[in-house]
Parts: sequence; structure tokens; C-alpha cells
Amino acid sequence: YGKTVDNVIRLEVATYDGERFWAGPTSDAEYERILAAGGRRAEIYRQLRNLRDRHAEQIRARFPRIPRRVSGYNLDSLLPENHFDLARALVGSESTLVTVLRAEVRLVDNPRYRAMAVLGYPDIFAAADAVPRVNEHDPLAVEGIDDKLISFEKTKHLNSEALDLLPEGAGWLLVQFVGDSQQQADDRAQALVEELERTEHAPAVKFYDDATHEDEMWDVRESGLGATARVPGLPDTWEGWEDSAVAPDHLGAYLRDLRALMTEFDYQAASLYGHFGDACVHTRIPFDLASAGGVRRYREFVELASDLVLRHHGSFSGEHGDGQSRAELWPKMFGQELVRAFGEFKAIFDPGDRMNPGKLAAPFRLDENLRLGADFAPWDPPTEFGYPDDGASFSRAVLRCVGVGKCRRDSGGVMCPSYRATREEEHSTRGRARLLFEMLRGEVITDGWRSEAVRDSLDLCLACKGCKNDCPVNVDMATYKAEFMSHHYAGRIRPMSHYSMGWIPVWAALASTAPGLVNALTHAPGLSTLVKRLGGIAPERPVPVFAPQRFTDWFADRGPRGTGERGDVVLWPDTFSNNLHPSVGRAAVEVLEAAGFRVRVPPKAVCCGLTWISTGQLGIARRVARHTLAVLRGPLRRGVPMVGLEPSCTAVFRSDLPELMPHDLDVGRLRDQTFTLSELLNDRAADWSPPRIDAPAVVQPHCHQHAVLGMDPDTELMRRFGLEPRLLDAGCCGLAGNFGFERGHFSVSMRSAELGLLPAVRGADRRAFVLADGFSCRTQIEHAGTGRQAVHLAEALALALRGGRPGEHPERLAAQRPAPPQRARWSGDLGGAAIRAGRPDGSTPG
Repeated sequence: YGKTVDNVIRLEVATYDGERFWAGPTSDAEYERILAAGGRRAEIYRQLRNLRDRHAEQIRARFPRIPRRVSGYNLDSLLPENHFDLARALVGSESTLVTVLRAEVRLVDNPRYRAMAVLGYPDIFAAADAVPRVNEHDPLAVEGIDDKLISFEKTKHLNSEALDLLPEGAGWLLVQFVGDSQQQADDRAQALVEELERTEHAPAVKFYDDATHEDEMWDVRESGLGATARVPGLPDTWEGWEDSAVAPDHLGAYLRDLRALMTEFDYQAASLYGHFGDACVHTRIPFDLASAGGVRRYREFVELASDLVLRHHGSFSGEHGDGQSRAELWPKMFGQELVRAFGEFKAIFDPGDRMNPGKLAAPFRLDENLRLGADFAPWDPPTEFGYPDDGASFSRAVLRCVGVGKCRRDSGGVMCPSYRATREEEHSTRGRARLLFEMLRGEVITDGWRSEAVRDSLDLCLACKGCKNDCPVNVDMATYKAEFMSHHYAGRIRPMSHYSMGWIPVWAALASTAPGLVNALTHAPGLSTLVKRLGGIAPERPVPVFAPQRFTDWFADRGPRGTGERGDVVLWPDTFSNNLHPSVGRAAVEVLEAAGFRVRVPPKAVCCGLTWISTGQLGIARRVARHTLAVLRGPLRRGVPMVGLEPSCTAVFRSDLPELMPHDLDVGRLRDQTFTLSELLNDRAADWSPPRIDAPAVVQPHCHQHAVLGMDPDTELMRRFGLEPRLLDAGCCGLAGNFGFERGHFSVSMRSAELGLLPAVRGADRRAFVLADGFSCRTQIEHAGTGRQAVHLAEALALALRGGRPGEHPERLAAQRPAPPQRARWSGDLGGAAIRAGRPDGSTPG
């Protein structure tokens, strides 16, 4: 499709001094009309033409004619043969000249029929050598990836299934063709391969003409930035020479020379990949940017790399622009005359040098103003979590974010629900990571843990943990939020929801002494409103109903049963399954006993500490965990497996607790011996044949299960007893534990649910199970009035054991649940004010 400059028709712009006009191609007649009108615009155009005429020959001589020249101002667009196109001259000027108000752009067809040939070569250099031949066939796209990138993706467990689709080789080209029919697209791909096989560029080949496999292959390529940043066991890599471009017929030679230069500087942990059809090369290089010697070597490398790219008729930047990191090198590429012309160009629009000063024209040095730098010494305070994957450093953990922006997607995966609901950068994972970085740096945000700016940004974080899995560099904002709140509220009064929802295990235990009375009080007109106001609970949200009998009380009366031929298993009585949905625990006992296990339940009250972790009450969470470990010590040290039913609690044992108490051996045992129900049945009862209950199932994965535990064991088990699972890729349910109950969060909570989950549930086949292992997910579905009752996988399995039919399950299971509360008062109003109304104290902005 070309670069942005190739597809811009007109721009409406404003200069710093307030002149506003539309810019585009300018004929001689139009030019005369502009001059006749007089004023600031006429002066701009007159000066631009004079500039162009004085430097036209140098522009023609010094601007490289390659597909991806982005370096420099686009003075070539002002040439007569290019129609004196001011809009295109302004593209890529990086806010140094004008502010763009509106853009008129050219639309291009998005072809329906596509075919992909994946070509494997012995190395990335041989793949690059083949690019000129490939380009002769006019493909839509030619992308290159090397073996280092693939090894990094394997190390980080990215795109595991897609990596198996690659043909043999250590360097690959992904070549996309399009056509008016599938046959035409296939034929074009086949014609390329047949020609290459008769040349020295013969590759190993795999063809794909279905959207699923093509998308998987594109995911491999699009994961490049995330895969090459923060690779375990390797030094951190950085931008700085990340998008150079050369002539396509020089690509192979340039890559060989660039690799040799990297080797000379011992920058081995750098992958080479990119838009090879346009000979634009991406890489992240392990520069040492935190010491004076490392910064000097960074500068030396970039200067030598710039010489190298010019020897291959290239451009310092082929995509991202020069900014500060490469503009200092302009004299090498363009010569002093054009550099002076660039300065004149800047002065015509911004004579006071007030727009983005220090970038492009008259730039800062490339080794100035580094994000790190030789004087980088961020605050690295003592923390509650151990951050074992970040050298026990909160500062290093925050540096994980490299700005990929995958958290800003509108759909797919789990992260970032608050961004999807608000569309605000402040409420994206990336935005929050940046604020935390600024807090630790201490220059912009100077009040450390007490920062209200950071608190307000984190307030709308649902702590869904989606970023821990979906972010290519595994930013774990839920953990960072808990850490921040622990310090922010230390020695201070907390939001009331931290005392109500954060202490729900305690209140639930107290409520179990008289659940009927508690339910009556919390749902009585007037009194319910008072309870919610005192507890910091959203007035629109019904208070959960406590079950008449807790699961643990039921089990104590009943006792263990079954043959126990497969040995003992501890069933974890989480607060939600124990006090609110005990039918889940009873169903799990029924299933485990049928599979041959002897079920045990902890003899004393226990808790994983989830609600204290999610509200940042980490000292209490640690004390709760120590009590739990003491109760479980016997089974843990005998190697007895434990089954968790609530994904968020199970994820605490597998992830949060080991990070909170990284040196406790019993915590390690608990992590290693904790299973989901599906994991245990698949791993230790693989020969068990459960009754079939052939039916479709719409499955909402819990966010913490998606991020920490994985869904593959669940889908495998579902298929074993005849369910046909359709896993929703609908993102977070929006309730997310305490988040959706807190005052000020209701709109974001419901907006998140309406973006995917609730429409999918409403549209589900009436014969289908709606499966949701998370209490939050089931509750959100009930509160939204979908007319469907979501059930836990254990409940579906138990129903199969009883010979039930899927059409019966809502009524049969409903009898074991407390009556659902009234529907949430949700009007569907998603105005910006409603979405942004949340503040920790429940107030709304003025």
C-alpha cells in the first residue's frame, strides 16, 4: 500500500502562530490565487517555492530512491514533478512544523482472496538475497524473520502452534499474494515458487490459503518487538537503530555487514527481521545505556551503522522517523546544503523554534536525553512482592514495557478492559507503566508512592492479569497495582471498599452464622442502600446472596466417601465456592469421588488471601497465607494434590503467592501441587470415562485462568464427556472480583461486559451450557439479566454423572444455589462522564 505519504491527499493544518489552511498538491494557478490572497499563508507558500527552487538539484541528487526513505523532511514532494505537494511535504515532520487538524486520505482495497507462501532459507542473509526475485512477482507483502526471533518466541512461549507451521530453515520470507479469486491468488504464489526453484534462491516451502493459518503466521511476524524485548537469560535490548532501510537489491549484503558490525561490538542478542520487500530492517540491540562506557559504545555503533547504511544507498529510518536518535546524522546522508535547507524549511513554519524543539532540525545529540543514560539512578524502593523474574527490583519490573501498544487493541485476548471501556491512554497497561516509570524516576511525578496521578490511573485497572499473558513482555499490572496500593495507603484510611470487599472472607464467615438474617438486612429497601454506601459498593450493584449452608459445613456433616483408589486430594474451599455458590464445591466432590479420589477438606478455616492482595493489603495477605500454610502443612509435605475451583484463588497459589513469599519452601510445594479440576482429571485420571453429555457449550475463560493457568486442560476434559466448547474471545467479564462492586466502577464494569461477553451469552444457543468457572463471570452474567445461568465446569460434569440433559441444567442447578439477587440497575449509558467517574473515594470529578 505504500507509506503514509503515498496515501495522503490533503491535510488541514495549523501553524504555531494560528494560521489555519488546507494543504495539498498546488498547481501554478492555485499558487497564484494563494499569493493574491496575501497574508501569512501566502508568505509560507512564497518562501517554500523559493526554497525549493534554490535547492532542487541537491534534492534530486541526495534523496535516495528507495521504497522506505523516511529520514529528512520531504522536500522532494515540493518539486515540480511532484506537483508542489505541501501535504506530502508535511507528512512525517514529527510535530516540528504544524499541527494536523484533519486529513483526507486515499482508501485502498482490502482484497478478499489471499494466499501465502512461506519460504525457508539456510539463514536470513540467503532469504534477503531472494527478495529482488520475489518482488518481481508483485506480492502484496514480503516480510522477513530470522532464527533468533523464532528462538526468542519459543523461549517466551509465543505463537507455539504457529511456529510449527514454518518450513525448514533459519531465515524465512512470508510472501502474501492476492487475487480476484482464490485460484488466482494461489496461482500467483505457485508461480513464484516454481520460478525460484529454477534459481539459486530455491527455498523450502509451505503454502497457506486459509485465513486461520495465514493469521497465525502473521502473528509470528507481528510479535517481533515483544519477542525481542526482555528475553529471559539475555541482556535487555533497545531501539536506536531499529528501522534502517536500503535498496532491496542491497538487502542481503547490508544484513551481512550489519551482523558483522553487531558481532564486532558483541551485540549478539539481536534479531534481524522486518519489511523485507521494502528492505526495511527491524532490530533491537543490547546496548548498555546505563553507563558512560556503554553510552559511548552505543554512539560509536550508530555512527558506524549510519556509514554502513549509506554505502548501501539507504536511509537511517524506513518507518519510525528520525526524531532525536538519528537526526544528528543528517549531514552524512543529505550534505550540509540540504541540512541548511531543512533548517530553513523549519523556520518558514516555526520561526521561533517552539514546536518540538531539539528534534529533526537543530537536533539534540543522539546520546542526549536518553530514557536511561549514564546518570540513570531510579528510585528502587523496598517492596512487598519479590519480583523474581526482574532481579527482585520493582524498577526493573516497570521497565518491562517497551510501548508495543498491544494493550490498546479493541478486541481479542483479555487486556486491557479499562482501555477498551474508556479509550484513554491513561487507562491502558502502557499508560500505567509509563506513569510508574515516571514515579520511580522522580522528575515529573515527585511524590512517590503517595502520587494521586498514579493512584487515579491504577484505580480503573481491573487487576484482571490479562497483561501478564497477553503483553509480549509480560507486564503484570495487577501485581504492580497491588504493590502501589500497599504503599500508597500505608498508615492511612483506605477506601471503604477495601474494608468491605477486601475483607469479604471474614464477613462471609461471620454471615454464615445467620445467612438468612444477613441476606434480609442487605437486601431490605433503604437498608440495602445504606449498607452499600457504608461499604463503598456501587449503588447499582446487588449485594451477593449468602448460601443457607456453607460447603465446608455440608462436607463436615457428610464426610469423605468413595473408594479412594486414586488416593487423597484436598479440595480448596475458596470463599466464593464455600459461602456463595456451594453447589460448585458439592459438584466437585461428586466428580472427584466418581473418578476414584478420596476428597479431603482443610479442617480449619483457610484463605488464599486474594481479596487482600487485590486491594493492596499485602501484610494481611501474607499473614493469612502463613496460617493457610500451617493448616495445609501435612498434606503439602506428603505430596497430596490440591484442587482449586475458583480460578482467581488457584492463580494466587500458582503465581501471586510465590511472588509474595518467594523463599518459603511450603509456598513452592503449594504452587507445584495445586491443580485445576481439569488438570487433575486429565493428569491423574486419564483412564476415567465420564458419562457423555453431548451438547454445545459457550465458555467464558476467567481472566486469571487465561493469564496463569491456561484453558487447554478444560477444553480437553470437556471433549472427553461430549461437550463441544466454544471459547469466547470476549475479554474480561468486567466484574473482576471487587472491581465491579466498587462505587465509581460500575460503568466501566458493564461496558467491559457489553463489549463481548454479554452479547455472546444472549445470543447463545438455548441448548448450550454457559460455562464460567469464575464467580465474578457467573455473577456478571446474572446481574446483567441475560436470562441465562452460567455454571461451573464441575456442575456440568456432576450433571452428566446424574444423567441430566443440557436443557434441564439451569433449573436443576438453580435449586442448589441461593436465589439470585435483583438485576443490576444498568441503563446502558456509556457516556464519558459516567465511565470516568470513578475515584477511590467514590466521588466524581467536577
